[in-house]
Amino acid sequence: MMPLSLKQFLQECSARVEATLSGALSQYPAEAQTLLEAMRYSTLNGGKRVRPMLVYATAGALGTPASRCDGAAAAVEAIHAYSLIHDDLPSMDDDDLRRGQPTCHIRFGEANAILAGDALQTLAFELIVNGDLAAETRVAMLSELARAGGAAGMVAGQAIDLASVDRQLDLPSLERMHRLKTGALIRASVRIGALAAGASDAQLEDLSRYADAIGLAFQVQDDILDVVADTETLGKAQGADIALNKPTYVSLLGLEGARRKATELHSAAHAALAHLDERAAPLRDLADYIVHRDH
Repeated sequence: MMPLSLKQFLQECSARVEATLSGALSQYPAEAQTLLEAMRYSTLNGGKRVRPMLVYATAGALGTPASRCDGAAAAVEAIHAYSLIHDDLPSMDDDDLRRGQPTCHIRFGEANAILAGDALQTLAFELIVNGDLAAETRVAMLSELARAGGAAGMVAGQAIDLASVDRQLDLPSLERMHRLKTGALIRASVRIGALAAGASDAQLEDLSRYADAIGLAFQVQDDILDVVADTETLGKAQGADIALNKPTYVSLLGLEGARRKATELHSAAHAALAHLDERAAPLRDLADYIVHRDH
């Protein structure tokens, strides 16, 4: 069960990032109406908004107001939305459901889904470039996002994931894959929020350790839920990883072993925030929620 304080914070973050994305998406020409509809469908159709929330929460933990982070928060959500569109494609994970709704390629066709993902990826960088932060801060944010979203991060993780079907990865290899596929963008979201706040090197290091822990915990809990939750609760097909014979934390560690791993990562996340005051409460609450969520 999500704490009320975290739920309210997520709602506030969602409202801010959705307003920013809606405004950005209004710039497209009428001739690209189907493309625009596919982009809006994939960005404004629900979702946890964990990554933009991390931008806001990290900046807030260091005393920086949310208004300075709107473009950056929307940018990481645009990258996340693009990645989900492409991951769901028949040539990738071949999923029909996302957030309880037909996936983008089911709703708009495969070609339009690919184009929507491409456009959201480029929109992310535009959102940061057009922000009002100092130029050197925006360049540092662009570097973080580009690395996390490319062949040194999320895309590499997806490639490893595809190559691992019907293969038995060992635990270090599985962890490496998920630190890239899921963890890289979560880490970038935290670091981008820290950059917006002018974090010190020591603060960046602590916050990066926090991000690494919750990023991996998020995937461990996903693997657990793929086994124990039902399709209606998940909003996507239950047992999808098992059906594709993908290696998971549950398949390698067993269900109880995976739960212990999630608990260890949860503790590591809290330890990384030890030097921050009560303004870091949303970050602490999120670590709790990640390992206790049911979808």
